[in-house]
Amino acid sequence: MDESLTENFQHQTVLLKEAVDALAVKSNGLYVDATFGRGGHSSLILESLASDGRLLLIDKDPEAIRHAQEKYASDARILIWQGSFKDFPLALEELGVGRKVDGLLLDLGVSSPQLDDASRGFSFQRDGALDMRMNPNTGQSAAEWLAEAEENDIATVLWKFGDERFSRRIARAILRERELAPIESTLKLANIIAGAIPRAKQKKGRNPATKSFQAIRIFINKELEDLELCLQRSMESLSKGGRIAIISFHSLEDRMVKRFFKDKSSGPKLPRGFPMMEEQCKLEFKIVSKPIKASKEELEVNARSRSAIMRVGEKLT
Repeated sequence: MDESLTENFQHQTVLLKEAVDALAVKSNGLYVDATFGRGGHSSLILESLASDGRLLLIDKDPEAIRHAQEKYASDARILIWQGSFKDFPLALEELGVGRKVDGLLLDLGVSSPQLDDASRGFSFQRDGALDMRMNPNTGQSAAEWLAEAEENDIATVLWKFGDERFSRRIARAILRERELAPIESTLKLANIIAGAIPRAKQKKGRNPATKSFQAIRIFINKELEDLELCLQRSMESLSKGGRIAIISFHSLEDRMVKRFFKDKSSGPKLPRGFPMMEEQCKLEFKIVSKPIKASKEELEVNARSRSAIMRVGEKLT
């Protein structure tokens, strides 16, 4: 998500109806909202679940988990687990759910409540501790990483995850400034980044720290690694006819999902003319629809949806 779109923003769930419709919710099914956030998608899924249906809510963020526990304390259909979406099979195992999943939903990236809380360190528009962890109780914060990372490693992260053309200049500036004093606040880092990018090359209306903050956040939270593992594990956990819907806001995420869906829906890659048994020709996965983007109506009321793209697939076997 482009943070420049979130100023004075009240949380609105992106592609709400489209995502839930894509899951084709069965009243007695088992569904996983693996990026709960504040639960917009979950609330709508629950409207279609009967008393024997189940919905597992997962989030790394302890604040999101606390919100889920308070909101659904008396709902027997709800299961709650704190952790990464990549570990949803582990969550099912630990919670004693011995069945395949009928629908898996991922709404990737940072949520507006995380951006709005300056103490979380995601925002370059609000000063706060430079943290950026989805779960601030585990792992290395952005400040800790920047305090010890090599110049080349910083530049690589900014280029690889943020497509930042001035990654090396920014990395050199970070090392120069940390020699003078620790970089521990979001605005200090944002100012260092802005100072490293030639003013003539800065895009009007866009904060020059946008790409770098996004890149560091993705790296700190291992977001692409988690997505790759989640995609691989989904094939074992989805039931026949089970669906997976993924909303992404970053081209690297979408490219990964697109490639995975294409590979799984194309069958085994074999040399031309290679003999195959009939059972080997059966596909295990299909792409349900073309990529789905926000409607004109949603774009008018929810700026965050501008960069959202959803891909939907279905397990066939």
